[in-house]
Amino acid sequence: MATNFRLSTPFKFLTLLLIILQYTTTVVVVVAQAPAPAPTGPTNITKILEKAGQFTTLIRLMKVTQLGDQINTQLNNSNQGMTVFAPTDNAFSSLKAGTLNSLSDQEKVSLLQFHVVPTYLTNAQLQTVSNPLRTQAGDTASNKFPLNVTSSGNQVNVSTGVVDTTVSNSIYTDGTLAVYQVDKVLLPMSLFGPSAPAPAPEPLKKKKSGADDVAPTTDAGSTNTDASGAGVIGSHLHGLYIGVVAFITMLYL
Repeated sequence: MATNFRLSTPFKFLTLLLIILQYTTTVVVVVAQAPAPAPTGPTNITKILEKAGQFTTLIRLMKVTQLGDQINTQLNNSNQGMTVFAPTDNAFSSLKAGTLNSLSDQEKVSLLQFHVVPTYLTNAQLQTVSNPLRTQAGDTASNKFPLNVTSSGNQVNVSTGVVDTTVSNSIYTDGTLAVYQVDKVLLPMSLFGPSAPAPAPEPLKKKKSGADDVAPTTDAGSTNTDASGAGVIGSHLHGLYIGVVAFITMLYL
């Protein structure tokens, strides 16, 4: 019995070792055969927004104005970075009824371009950026397309001169494109600011001194005309009187 036990122990050990080696080899093979993750395709702003959800209206406007295609082209064919402020569906729903329909096609393009900064900005950079930010809408004058970004602690505030809102979430960032959620549509001064006041009427111009002299001259002229007319009538009466006297004299002669 003792001999059998000594003989069986090495056998069991070898058997156990073979099982362990077999399992390890199988695991290594399985891991080695696992497919590598598929490479990411070209950057597509609308797909990013679709994946994030709650941006249906923004996506529709990007397609209608073709701004989405322009953003994708710039990101995939140049080294230019970009930052997009993305209003949610609730943000668009909060607009006054008819706001979007009141805009022309070009104004809709300008509205969306106002949400795009042609520079990649991290959250930290947003807190220290110089104002006003220049967007794709262009002119940053106070009555055009000024966009000011400030911070309070870790909160990033965005102001257009018409609305104030905050960056509520970072949706996407890859070192070239940054997309931030905002809960209000960024309305630019150029399209939604107060109308410019009507220009004040010009003061009445004073009459020239020469003009004041014209009226008396005209009146004098009228007086002279009247006097001349009276003289003519007097002359006619005098002539008639002489004629009558002469006629009477002839009768007596």
